[in-house]
Amino acid sequence: MLRPWGNDDRARFQRAAAVNVVGNAVKIAVVGSTGLVFGSVALLADAAHSVADLVASAVVFVWGGSRYESADETHPHGHQRIEPLTALFVGATVAILGLLLLRESVLGFVGPVEVRASPLLVGALLFAMADMYLLYRYTELVNADLGSTALDALAVDCLNDIYTTIAALVGVFGVFLDFPILDPIAGAFVSALVVYQGVEIGRENVTYLVGAAPPAGDRERVVAALRDHGAVEGVHDLTVFYDGTDLEVEVHVEVDGTMTLREAHDVETELVRGLRALEDVGDVHVHLDPSGLGEWKEAPETTGPSEE
Repeated sequence: MLRPWGNDDRARFQRAAAVNVVGNAVKIAVVGSTGLVFGSVALLADAAHSVADLVASAVVFVWGGSRYESADETHPHGHQRIEPLTALFVGATVAILGLLLLRESVLGFVGPVEVRASPLLVGALLFAMADMYLLYRYTELVNADLGSTALDALAVDCLNDIYTTIAALVGVFGVFLDFPILDPIAGAFVSALVVYQGVEIGRENVTYLVGAAPPAGDRERVVAALRDHGAVEGVHDLTVFYDGTDLEVEVHVEVDGTMTLREAHDVETELVRGLRALEDVGDVHVHLDPSGLGEWKEAPETTGPSEE
């Protein structure tokens, strides 16, 4: 259910996505209509790029907020993988459209280029740049607290839109200088940037979806948090991987073997709570071992100082 007007994280997320939908729709209307009237391939490419952005932001608005739903019987680990799946769709849509635009731009090199010069071409592109900059700043501001990969993808897309609009502006200046071939050249450059952007968004979010390992720094802060506990004598068989955009942790921790079951239970609870308090950490699974057994040791770099 869509609830964009509240003040919780989900509402702020959906509100930001809705603003992206509106911002892209306005840009398409202004730049696309101007490009059609005056025959500019560069403007049409820039507007078509925003069609992909419009589709992407609409998908994020409808589906992306599902990540804020609690775990249930059908999704016992929560819904956090929906967000990178949504962002992956964004990347694929952008890349495919970029390839189609590149084809149209290449055709512009071999055929006649008929673009009518008009100050409205420049005005439409300047409006588009202002529109995308405001949209970028707003999305970044909202996402500073949310840390959403889907909103981050939309923000990056807004920023790249500014660059592609600058390229389109170069093409338009070529028309004014009686060098119209610059228009399809600018369109090709815009298209190449669109493809690159889509591939990069997809590559990042595939990492989240396939349960890849995070950067080494995330693993190190997990180990540091475990060793901060006074009862921990060793850490081994640590696995940290992405479950959606969250990190899941599985680890064996060595403690004094003479502990009572209740004491060991309390230590385990404290360790789990401490790790879940770390940024981006979701599920945590801690297995306690009596120190000195040396079982399952496959990661000597994470063992305690007392172990050999």
